[in-house]
Amino acid sequence: MNSKTEQTQSGASPADMARYALAVALALAGLVGFYWFSEWPGPLRGLLPVVGIVAAVAVAAFTPFGFQAREFLSEARFELRKVVWPTRDETLKGTALILVVVAIISLLLAFFDLIIQAGVSWLLG
Repeated sequence: MNSKTEQTQSGASPADMARYALAVALALAGLVGFYWFSEWPGPLRGLLPVVGIVAAVAVAAFTPFGFQAREFLSEARFELRKVVWPTRDETLKGTALILVVVAIISLLLAFFDLIIQAGVSWLLG
């Protein structure tokens, strides 16, 4: 974590516990609705779990765990900006090299397999 972050309290408050429970209830309500309303058209019925999970994530985002998750994602995004990505040419050359090495190793394994097969055939007659 970042050195600027502060340590939060270790225990969850009753309000946080209520938010966790509400998030779980919303997710379960979406899943139960999917099976309960079986006469609804497929696309509309398929939206019920999606809406339930999106609502659960929205509620959970305002809990201490949600704040930690957002902080983590923010720092991960910041770190990704520091990555030096390979150029297209480097990527193509690396891929070609890997394909050549895989082909060579597979031919080598096939050669060893032929030798072992011939040896076993000779031993078994």
